[in-house]
Amino acid sequence: MAGQVRASGRGATARRLLGRADFRRLLLTRLASQFGDGVFQAALAGTVLFNPQRAADPVDVAAGFAILLVPYSLVGPFAGVWLDRWSRRQVLVVANCVRAGLVGLVAALTWWGVSGPLFYLAGLAVFSVNRFVLSALSAGLPHTCDRPQLVPANALTTTAGAVSGVLGGGVAIGVQSLLGGTDGGYALLALCSAPAYLLGAAVVSGFARPHLGPDHTSRAATVSARDVLHGMVAGARHVLASRAATWVLGVMAVQRVCFGLLTLLTLLLYRNSLQPVGWFPVGLPGLAQVLAAGALGTLLAAAATPPAVRRWGKNRWTTAVLLLGAVGQLGLGLPFSPPTIVAAGFVLGFVGQAVKICVDSTLQEVVHDDFRGRVFSVYDTLFNVTFVAAVVVAALLLPSSGTSVPALVVVAVLYLTAAIANGVAGLGGRSSATPSEAQGPA
Repeated sequence: MAGQVRASGRGATARRLLGRADFRRLLLTRLASQFGDGVFQAALAGTVLFNPQRAADPVDVAAGFAILLVPYSLVGPFAGVWLDRWSRRQVLVVANCVRAGLVGLVAALTWWGVSGPLFYLAGLAVFSVNRFVLSALSAGLPHTCDRPQLVPANALTTTAGAVSGVLGGGVAIGVQSLLGGTDGGYALLALCSAPAYLLGAAVVSGFARPHLGPDHTSRAATVSARDVLHGMVAGARHVLASRAATWVLGVMAVQRVCFGLLTLLTLLLYRNSLQPVGWFPVGLPGLAQVLAAGALGTLLAAAATPPAVRRWGKNRWTTAVLLLGAVGQLGLGLPFSPPTIVAAGFVLGFVGQAVKICVDSTLQEVVHDDFRGRVFSVYDTLFNVTFVAAVVVAALLLPSSGTSVPALVVVAVLYLTAAIANGVAGLGGRSSATPSEAQGPA
């Protein structure tokens, strides 16, 4: 009977969320935007990694990630302060329109065969605007659901967004097989992301300007460097004042380091050393299989995380999935075979999404709305910088074949260490709370 009640509660929660017009509108905005991201990123990856006209070694790949992700992370502080001053609805409308225009520039450069700094700067511009979109979506979510619904709301929105991105990448790979792996084909592919961005802008424009917040703050039109500095210091103090917020950001940093190491390792394996096995190809189609398996993992995490958090609390559930990451990546990665790599991708998708749902929900619960833009921008910056740092280190240490037992051992040790530390922290306070308290932060 208790199980039936819990199942009924989960169904009621999902129906209640989807029954809200504002929640559906924000979700559709995310789906359209991240579908476009999937198409654009697949075009960019094909151009740099699998285009015979642009050969790249591991260091080149790491440099590309660094050029695209690290500088645009510097936009994060400005994005955070603006998101706590400007209408987040307006930010989402304008940012999606600007991205649609910028992908046209990237497509033109790809078509003309331009490479080097100018090409990467154009890609950097698209990723920089993406900073505003992702931060605004996260900061605005609490305005479309009630506080007790934040965990299932994050499970639904972030997972649906991730799956939409994978679908966009899958569609792009399918179209690429028709267009051919040339600069012209990848240019047309990049241009295909623009309609999805424009759709996202059109959908979110249906909100009233103040609907997504911020609630209680000045909406100044200009922001000076001093404003940014003071705003980020205030945001950092707000985070550090909450043990729960500080802790979950540390857990996410470890997860992203592992993800970065495994990303470059997988790219090298599929490009340089793996051989096809039955239904498991190599090259870009093989990577598409890994991404699809990761998407399935995120779907399962979205279904499993809300009831698991209700039963055991965020801390115990996060500890359990980190342990799964340690065992799964080491056990499935070591054979260095396409079928097991695809299975490892499934586990990585599950672990990453389960951790992210808990981290996002904790931050939304403990961070005041006037600080959410800045805090989520710091979060996104940490999200990217730790990933890039891991990719750069991996590029310097991994063999060009990607076959590296020590790398998988390092990943397993990182996951295991994070799980043990998280479990000990829970025993020290969070997990000793009552079941209702354990669902939320300390």
